[in-house]
Amino acid sequence: MCGAGIFARCPVRTADSVAAGHTFDAALLDSVIKAYDIRGIVPEQFNGDLARAIGSAYVEVLQIRASDGGPGACVVGQDMRESGGELVRAFCDGVTSRGVDVITLGQTSTDELYFASGARQLPGAMFTASHNPAAYNGIKLCRAEAAPVGTETGLAQIRALIESDLPPYDGPRGTVRHEDALPDYARFLRDLVPLEGIRPLRVVVDAGNGMAGLTVPAVLGTAAGLPALPLSLQEMYFELDGSFPHHEANPIDPENLRDLQAAVIETGADLGLAFDGDADRCFVVDERGEPVSPSVITALIAARELARVPGSTILHNLICSRVVPEVIGESGGRAVRTRVGHSYIKAEMARTGAIFGGEHSGHFYFADFWRADSGLLAAMHVLAALGGTSAETRLSELLAPYDRYVASGEINSVVQDVPSVLALVRATYADEDGVAIDDLDGLTVSLPRGWFNLRPSNTEPLLRLNAEASDAATMTAIRDEVLGLVRQT
Repeated sequence: MCGAGIFARCPVRTADSVAAGHTFDAALLDSVIKAYDIRGIVPEQFNGDLARAIGSAYVEVLQIRASDGGPGACVVGQDMRESGGELVRAFCDGVTSRGVDVITLGQTSTDELYFASGARQLPGAMFTASHNPAAYNGIKLCRAEAAPVGTETGLAQIRALIESDLPPYDGPRGTVRHEDALPDYARFLRDLVPLEGIRPLRVVVDAGNGMAGLTVPAVLGTAAGLPALPLSLQEMYFELDGSFPHHEANPIDPENLRDLQAAVIETGADLGLAFDGDADRCFVVDERGEPVSPSVITALIAARELARVPGSTILHNLICSRVVPEVIGESGGRAVRTRVGHSYIKAEMARTGAIFGGEHSGHFYFADFWRADSGLLAAMHVLAALGGTSAETRLSELLAPYDRYVASGEINSVVQDVPSVLALVRATYADEDGVAIDDLDGLTVSLPRGWFNLRPSNTEPLLRLNAEASDAATMTAIRDEVLGLVRQT
């Protein structure tokens, strides 16, 4: 500990000021500023000049000020990417140039950044490109208590301010200091999902050279000074390395799970866990080496949370398996269907008072965690559920009641005229008996034999298909029918 406070504090030098006045091409900003975050190739799309401008605009759009009218502060973290240090320094320079203090966390996971934002009630910025390749970097921004900053909640205004002139500021600069949030973060997660009393489990963890290599030893091990848990952890690719020497840190791609699957089978482990680069997503492999659908994990956690808080509301995005709302209803809860994307999930959680939300992409959101997503917290729920069973129970057996349907996975198709294709698909199925169609997020068609969703990409000429049915043959038929319409020339 370098000082008092909720985290350990250590002084660091502030970044040197760099003259402003850069202009940014509108097409460049279009390519970098996404619906939920900022992301691009370094330095061609995203560099220190842009990071500095974003920092300055971020202060103005969020009006970051202390309750007493003082300078206010924000927390900033970064993943293991080599470009992170330079971009963070530039961003901090932009923030402090507007009179706001910065608390840097150093290398951290995105959910640790959310913890710091929630615990300190401060806005935050996480420098990460998540699962993207090494050439990329970006920023996930949030308001105090981890409230999201997306297109509709600040990103559009930040972009507009970057393209225009910032209001004048001639007050004192802010300061930069470093704090270590990891021990408090680890204790907080352990309090949310106690694991001390579970049966011993053997767990293989593939960190993908991402930030789980830092947070897993702290939370599930003893690296943060916490007592040992009844877990035998086998670590894979825990060295923080933004070049991703073994495989991309993108566990939604089945190819990136191959090493974990082999290790689980070889060692006879009870389960395997895989995290993406910034460790806000978690994927699970059962004792047979079989990947577990994130929808199944959503259903499991929903049942656990409803046992803890009966009658509560649980959210699921519209491409989650139908098993999720079924389990929520069977467990006495209220299921609410949402659009895809963390900003929508978090806003709907606030509106409905939901205690949990899940996305088929492997994001899991917890009301007790400031409605933010945490891959490690989801993993702990799986460990607690399995660890609370008899020694003979296997993960596949525990999850069998939630594994009711066959899904296609997300399939992308390049489509130049997205509206025309969606209209064609709608017209094809509209007159079938028993068909229901809605437009909550793209086009969802519910058939007596299954369902599918077609969603346009926010940034590319793509349509994303997800289909599901009660058996593989029916799912395949639906998938192939829709792809035939989407890809016809």
